[in-house]
Amino acid sequence: MSTIPASVSSVKLVLVDVQARLVPAMSDFEAAANRIKLLLSGAKELALPVIATEQYPQGLGNTLPEFAELLPENTPVIAKTGFSVFQEPEFIKALEKDKPGTLIFCGIESHVCVFQSVLDSLAAGYNTILACDAVASRKNADRDAAIGQMRASGAMVIGTESILFMLLRNAKNPAFKAVSKLVR
Repeated sequence: MSTIPASVSSVKLVLVDVQARLVPAMSDFEAAANRIKLLLSGAKELALPVIATEQYPQGLGNTLPEFAELLPENTPVIAKTGFSVFQEPEFIKALEKDKPGTLIFCGIESHVCVFQSVLDSLAAGYNTILACDAVASRKNADRDAAIGQMRASGAMVIGTESILFMLLRNAKNPAFKAVSKLVR
C-alpha cells in the first residue's frame, strides 16, 4: 500500500500523453486539464521534477502547448509506443537519474496508458500515487473502473489539492503561500 512520501526530494511527477490528437476524444477533459495544470504549477513551486511522455507523437502529436509551457526546464519528454511508460528504456533512464521512491501519475488515458503505468510502477516497488482528478478517458465508466482497480492494486488515489498539501507537509514550507494561492 502506498504511503505519504518522506520528502519532495524523493518524488517525481509523471505526465502521461496529454497530446494534441488524444485530448479532443476525452470525456470531461476540461476538468482534468485544470487539475493537471494545477499539479504542474504546484510541482514548479515545489521544485518537483517531472517526466512527460508522448504516445507515438508522429501520429498523435506532441504535448499540448498549454501543458508543455508548465513543464520545468530540462523536463525529459519521452516518446513511446508501449502503453506503460515502463516499456520505454528512456523512461527507465530518466527515473534512474534521481532514483525517486515515489511516482505521482496524471494524464490520459486513465484506463490504458495511465493504468498500465501505475500497475508497472507498483510492480517495480515504487510508492505510487494517482491524481484521480487529473486523469481522463474517452468514457467516464472506463476512467472510473481503472481508478478503482489502481486503488485496489495498492496505489494511493487522491485529488490534486491533497497531493500538493501532502508534499508541502507543513505551513512553514517556503512554497506554502505560492501553492495555497494556486488552489484558491
